Amino acid sequence: MVFGWTKHGDGKHLAPGEVVRPDERLTWPRMIGFGAQHVVAMFGATFVFPLVMGLDPNIAIMMSGVATILFLLIVKGRIPSYLGTSASFVGGVLAIRAVAGGDTAGADAVVTGAILVAGLVLALAGLAVSFLGVQIIHKIFPPVVTGGVVMLIGFGLAYVVADVYWPQDQWMALVTMLVTFVLVVAFKGFVGRIGILIGLVLGFVLSWVADKVFGKVPAYTDGALSIAPHYRVDLSKVASAPWVGLPDFHLPDVRFSAVLLVLPAVIALIAENIGHVKAVGEMTGADVDPYVGRAIAADGVATAVASAVGGSPTTTYAENIGVMAATKVYSTAAYYIAGLIAILFGLSPKFGALVSATPSGVLGGVTVILYGMIGLLGAKIWVENRVDFSDPLNMVPIGAGIILAVGPVKFLISSDFRLEGIALGTIVLVAGYHLLRVISGRPVPVPERAGTPGTTGDDGRDAG
Repeated sequence: MVFGWTKHGDGKHLAPGEVVRPDERLTWPRMIGFGAQHVVAMFGATFVFPLVMGLDPNIAIMMSGVATILFLLIVKGRIPSYLGTSASFVGGVLAIRAVAGGDTAGADAVVTGAILVAGLVLALAGLAVSFLGVQIIHKIFPPVVTGGVVMLIGFGLAYVVADVYWPQDQWMALVTMLVTFVLVVAFKGFVGRIGILIGLVLGFVLSWVADKVFGKVPAYTDGALSIAPHYRVDLSKVASAPWVGLPDFHLPDVRFSAVLLVLPAVIALIAENIGHVKAVGEMTGADVDPYVGRAIAADGVATAVASAVGGSPTTTYAENIGVMAATKVYSTAAYYIAGLIAILFGLSPKFGALVSATPSGVLGGVTVILYGMIGLLGAKIWVENRVDFSDPLNMVPIGAGIILAVGPVKFLISSDFRLEGIALGTIVLVAGYHLLRVISGRPVPVPERAGTPGTTGDDGRDAG
């Protein structure tokens, strides 16, 4: 089933215990409402992470809509999911920019070229799962390895908060962080699920007010970093941007040295997709195992297509799975509508300019939460699979890999090529684990839970 939904009951009401299945729908006005709700749920992370990676949020929003529709077509409408921007690539992208010229058009092309290849690798991994079964993934990336990679991807971004965002406006970063704490934890249901987005918007507004009341951010000097006084919000580009128009697309530039820096993210995307597909299967009561490989491949294809025009990497979003769990509406029609709405948002350069004007201090307050959540999802995988850290095989390579990522430690191979941080940590973690396993004559452990490796919480929340 791709199109051709049947109306559920009278199309207006759900009796207690009833659900709207993926091949069903309610009335179209109601489906438009559910589609808009999915757009709101994905919105925060989908434009925050492009900002962090230095990519165009307008293209990211637009291509998330294209990616979602492409995903639904490839999985034949069996797995309702929204594809938003993946956080797993942030560390690799920042490492690429460090050696490719920073925030320049040339570096943008190198970044999207690396992401494109990673997407193709993910698609090939999906094909392998389709033909060989999901157990091939468990053998290469058992829970101890998957959890470690997810953790180092999150915690390996700590330096971005400490060195890039937080010093730009430490007080606004602190306020934004505290406000977001309250929104995410104290508010239940939909408000809590979009707490990151609301916190970011409130931080933006408070920054604008602070500029009017207090003036510029005072100078910042800590001995290693000096930042001159500056205003928090600059809306000059918003005023000059047109209301309607195409985003600034660009072609990718593929370089092998850059590709190596983002490949660790593929491991995290495999884990996310498997976990999210399993979660959808549990909610809908459908047997989705035959579609796990297809879902991974679809995400890879979507990532490659998005990055081919300058977009961001994509992944299935647990935020939207949480919306389905709350509404009991699993209809893929809502996701097609959400994709179309996202494409329309991408056709407004003024909207993109407004998003790009998000103050660095606000991003500091939000990303300190997001990166921490990503890292702790790795611990969640360990707990759910009862990983034994009294065993040196689990402790030694995993601990070493995480420290290399958090450093971030640099390993210079030549004058124009180096491994550092997340990429270096992932290689040491994965290769070290399997090398020590072979030396010690151990078999690969079997996951405790069928959904492993996964990153979806009981309430459907995820860092994206």
